[in-house]
Amino acid sequence: MKLFLYNSFIWFYNLISHLIAPFHNKANYFVLGRKNLLRKVENEILKNIPIIWFHCASLGEFEQGRPIIESIKKRYPNYKILLTFFSPSGYELCKNYAYADYIYYLPIDTKSNARKWLDIINPKAVFFIKYEFWHNFINEIHQRNIPLFSVSSIFRKNQIFFKSYGDFNRDILSRFTHFFVQDKESQLLLEGIDIKKTTITGDTRFDRVNTIRQQTNTFAVVDAFKNGEKVFVIGSCWPEDMEVLAAFINQNEENIKFIIAPHEIYEMAVKRIENQIDKKTIRFSEATIENAKNSNVLIIDNMGMLSSLYQYGEYAYVGGAFGKGLHNILEAATFGLPVFFGNKNYSKFKEARDLIQLGGAYCVSDYHDLTQKFTNMNLNIASTTAESYVQNNTGATKKILDYCEKYIQ
Repeated sequence: MKLFLYNSFIWFYNLISHLIAPFHNKANYFVLGRKNLLRKVENEILKNIPIIWFHCASLGEFEQGRPIIESIKKRYPNYKILLTFFSPSGYELCKNYAYADYIYYLPIDTKSNARKWLDIINPKAVFFIKYEFWHNFINEIHQRNIPLFSVSSIFRKNQIFFKSYGDFNRDILSRFTHFFVQDKESQLLLEGIDIKKTTITGDTRFDRVNTIRQQTNTFAVVDAFKNGEKVFVIGSCWPEDMEVLAAFINQNEENIKFIIAPHEIYEMAVKRIENQIDKKTIRFSEATIENAKNSNVLIIDNMGMLSSLYQYGEYAYVGGAFGKGLHNILEAATFGLPVFFGNKNYSKFKEARDLIQLGGAYCVSDYHDLTQKFTNMNLNIASTTAESYVQNNTGATKKILDYCEKYIQ
């Protein structure tokens, strides 16, 4: 019965996506990206070559899978990497990623799609990143005895797997070859439902942000904008975040400059931010070394720069926690920036909880709370704490690859 309900949900989800696609940009990408997908994959993938398949829901999970992909490419150059995404926000931003040989949307999770997909790609190993648990694909992988790994997975006791009625979902987990979990709590939760094939490796994003720090890009315009002043970098902010930040920017009397990288960069979103700020602003697309130097606020109106921009900062605010969920704070912490974020939706992010406890991050409820915590913060201590936290948690990628070596070779 539960399998019937699951398959019915998948069918209705796909139907609704097709119905709203003409009126919804993301749904349109979702539908068009899967049109004739299996035929396309069959025509493009070379036969009789060893493939390792990585699947990520979206961009955040890709950042967790990326260190493993790149390490496997170096260790095992004879393997081809196939990368799939469920969400358009992941696929569209990463479809030209150089370390993957094939990049596609994940087909809709039906039994027939799973069979056809695996007939075509015939992977030697499969890595699903963090939260991805698709019943039909996982079941078909298991039946074919293909090694299946869950990477950087993290579990909470309120998830359906650990409820009395979660037997269907527990069965999905039981088909994995091994779980590489982020923390002890996740391992204990899995052991409580008789899943003992686990290793605590931590989060591979620590390895990713550490690499970013070592290989970061520089920007002459941003150098000119900083001009020796302290900079507060605001990353992936939403309108809910700007309701708190606008007053903080406008009323800040210290010699601090602000870099704002909005989560959405379409014209109306950028214009809204400009209208909220009283200080002299410049868009990155319009900035020169001369006018950037004399500006107080630099608005980043393109994608892909944010992780490198934190190197210019002394402080950071990362958006999302007033809405659906906190964005990546490790990209700021690796550069030794104490991080501020909203107080509503961060608790499921282990790194946020850890850094608050250690004193390298602060959740804020409003403008007054942000101002108070910013004023009372010891910058040197908070900065050292944030940087050390990242450095002390690197190494997950090597642990995972060392374990998987016997399966991949």
